[in-house]
Amino acid sequence: MSKSTVDLPPKGGFSFDLCRRNDMLEKKGLKPQSFLKTGTTIVGLIFQDGVILGADTRATEGPIVADKNCEKIHYMAPNIYCCGAGTAADTEAVTVEAFENEKFVLYCRHGQLTAAITSLPYRSRIKSCYSTDTSEETSFQAEFHNFQLNYQGYVQAALVLGGVDVTGPHLHTIYPHGSTDSLPFATMGSGSLAAMSLFESKYKEGLTRDEGIKLVVEAICAGIFNDLGSGSNVDVCVITKGHKDYLRNHLLPNPRTYVNPNGFTFPKKTEVLLTKITPLKEKVEVIEGGDAMEE
Repeated sequence: MSKSTVDLPPKGGFSFDLCRRNDMLEKKGLKPQSFLKTGTTIVGLIFQDGVILGADTRATEGPIVADKNCEKIHYMAPNIYCCGAGTAADTEAVTVEAFENEKFVLYCRHGQLTAAITSLPYRSRIKSCYSTDTSEETSFQAEFHNFQLNYQGYVQAALVLGGVDVTGPHLHTIYPHGSTDSLPFATMGSGSLAAMSLFESKYKEGLTRDEGIKLVVEAICAGIFNDLGSGSNVDVCVITKGHKDYLRNHLLPNPRTYVNPNGFTFPKKTEVLLTKITPLKEKVEVIEGGDAMEE
């Protein structure tokens, strides 16, 4: 008597079938995809009056410097800014999407800018109902967290989110896989280790504005001079209650010292011998005949 087979639902847990498949493909000579090297140094710290964010301005395409003076500090709200590290297109897309999603749920209540609780995910909504934490940054942090977590790290965007609201200054980090931190100082990017060495040795609570800017600039310069992917200039954004000061190109540690007095010459390419523009005329066909119109 034969036993009838019954289709059972798949068991839970992790499946390592693709790991065995990838190992087999590598043994057959298939080369795995290489990782794209990205370079950036972004930092943030909390000082006595608010938050200071900093970033370098070099954008790279592998070994090529694509842009010497790009902006890595993105506008989120009048009192919130976000630094992005990783793939430039991903950081721009993530910040723009979060800005578009959240700008409809921010409203003015009793003259104070707060975040609508309905914009938060379920867990954050419950937390907001039982606590006094109604900070705007919590809403943006949840937005970034959900977006990054859904893509499981395939969106290469590492973010430092900072701002000041009615509850005080806030500083958060969001990693590409969706994990988040709330810290008094933070660094991200390929030059983050060099920048963190400065923060860990010199940061203290109650920094003044000038002390905070000086420490942020030193941290970014540490990333610029110790990481090949970071370079060019230093951007700084100082956010206080009701005011922000965006210091674009605050410091130029790598000025161009030599310019060829003779200029540059390029090899002669194929010349354009003739330019002829032929206008396109629409052809209209007129069909004669048909029934005559009644008078």
